[in-house]
Amino acid sequence: MTDFPTAPTLGEFKLPDIQNEPMRNYEPGSKDRAELQKAVDEILNGAPFEVPIVVNGKEIKTGKKAKQLNPANHAQAVCEYYEADESIVAEAIEGSLKAKQAWENMPWSERAAIGLKIADLISYKYRYKLLAATMVGQGKNAWQAEIDAGAEICDFLRFGVQYVDDMYKIQPPRNAPCVWNRSEYRPLEGFVLAVTPFNFTAIAGNLPMVPILVGNVVVWKPSPMAIYSNYILYQIFTEAGVPPGVLQFVPGPAEEIVGAAISHREFAGLHFTGSTQVFRHLWRNISNNLENYRGYPRIVGETGGKNFHFVHKTANIDAVVNQSIRAGFEYAGQKCSALGRLYVPKSLWEGGLKTKLVEAARSISVGPPEEVRHFYGPVIAKHSFDKITGLIEKAKAEGGEVIAGGTSDDSKGYFIQPTIIETKDPKSVTMVQEIFGPVITVYAYPDDEIEATCKLVDETTQYALTGSIFSSDRQALIHISNLLRNASGMMYYNDKCTGAVVGQQPFGGARASGTNDKAGSMNIFLRFVSVRTIKESMIDPSTFLYPSNEE
Repeated sequence: MTDFPTAPTLGEFKLPDIQNEPMRNYEPGSKDRAELQKAVDEILNGAPFEVPIVVNGKEIKTGKKAKQLNPANHAQAVCEYYEADESIVAEAIEGSLKAKQAWENMPWSERAAIGLKIADLISYKYRYKLLAATMVGQGKNAWQAEIDAGAEICDFLRFGVQYVDDMYKIQPPRNAPCVWNRSEYRPLEGFVLAVTPFNFTAIAGNLPMVPILVGNVVVWKPSPMAIYSNYILYQIFTEAGVPPGVLQFVPGPAEEIVGAAISHREFAGLHFTGSTQVFRHLWRNISNNLENYRGYPRIVGETGGKNFHFVHKTANIDAVVNQSIRAGFEYAGQKCSALGRLYVPKSLWEGGLKTKLVEAARSISVGPPEEVRHFYGPVIAKHSFDKITGLIEKAKAEGGEVIAGGTSDDSKGYFIQPTIIETKDPKSVTMVQEIFGPVITVYAYPDDEIEATCKLVDETTQYALTGSIFSSDRQALIHISNLLRNASGMMYYNDKCTGAVVGQQPFGGARASGTNDKAGSMNIFLRFVSVRTIKESMIDPSTFLYPSNEE
């Protein structure tokens, strides 16, 4: 990598006005729909694509390959990709460390320009291609792909640049006479490992780019179920100016790649989104290696959820139905924020909410994402399909009543119908375990048992990610919210528990749901810097004595 000379500061640069990326609707007859369909067809007809490992800007093709399958048609591979091993990970780490100093020394305005250019390339040049790869490879319909790979990823990048700029401006507020105090926001010593999930292309881009924007170098292990869209992202990052070595694209087996990274002396941080069990395993392994590291690695993770809607007797039934259907079934429930638990007062449940919720669920169309009429598509893979259908069967065996859906078909793609389970046991299996599929479990509670039911909500699961309260009574809303203060890191009033927007609702949860470092806020960037305080004295002292020493 070419070294960047120290650049002169010739001005205080002002960022462009940062706004949320406008959503596109892909309505019938629109240019957007036509262009997106063309991009989808190109992927369906052109697959399988070949995806290399990329280390120090050079493509590597090993003797070991794997496939990313189309979850709506598992006979078709979206891509075939080469898998890294420990020796390639070691090469990637070494290359990143060599690239680190020059990247750290690059003026902030230039790193900011790269971040903004990535967003513009996605928004204008590669939008349809990235959406199509997300639809075909990860099973999202057009709207869900637009939310993710069209809008949110641009928001992460643009607002991220704004947050870093704001962070750098946070300086000590006081200076004694003849003293100037200032703070440097240094990148971490060493490299950061980014382990990204399949379900959001935006998250796959954000996890490596957060540490990169503040001057870190990153080894990126993408999900095997999102390789193609993630490789397109990598190519966009490179086109925008991320130098070779600063970001290493290293697909392959998780245990081998992650193990090689976290055992390295220069491992400085983990940026992770995935399962709670994997995150806890990694944390234990990192803890066991503490004596080997240069410092204490930063561990940032967003994991699972078992999210809830709490409905008060004053709630609007139609709002509860519409918001619960969206929260539970969008993208087949494959969101860490998806609705899993629905607590409804018996008076509303028996007074029409049950009927309307079941009718709405039964009206949902499920099918391949390229067919635009479908509300959602397949779940991501065979192991997901088996887990979800197995939990539905366990719920039935426990006495839960499937009042909608419950059927599935994996003959061509991994399709599961929107499923609603009514339970008499508020701690039954599908009220406790994260499912990551299109399943909502409903518990009808006695209207007057607000406190007891809130206690159930708070104690039933190990997670604390998202939750919603529905009520038209302000006092009831406040009371319930106070009772559920620690039950979720994201709380919504009269809205669904999914759909946080960057720049509006910083995202993250606590307990087993993660470190709650709030993606989409300045806080996440603070986790990947190491602050140095500088004090400069302008006048030399004339004596070491205190004034009180004088007689």
